[in-house]
Amino acid sequence: MAGEAPIRQAVKWIDEQLLDNPKADRIKLVDEASRRFDLSPLDEDFLLRHLAERARDKK
Repeated sequence: MAGEAPIRQAVKWIDEQLLDNPKADRIKLVDEASRRFDLSPLDEDFLLRHLAERARDKK
């Protein structure tokens, strides 16, 4: 479960960035979050899928 904390931090950080700038490039945000929180490629893929699912749910 220790690996879960950075993903949660990344999701929170991305959410904060999107609140400040809703039109921000999500791919760039995921890339930045991956570097900031030292995420693996699988974690980065999870973030991309998570954002895509949330975008679909809003429609």
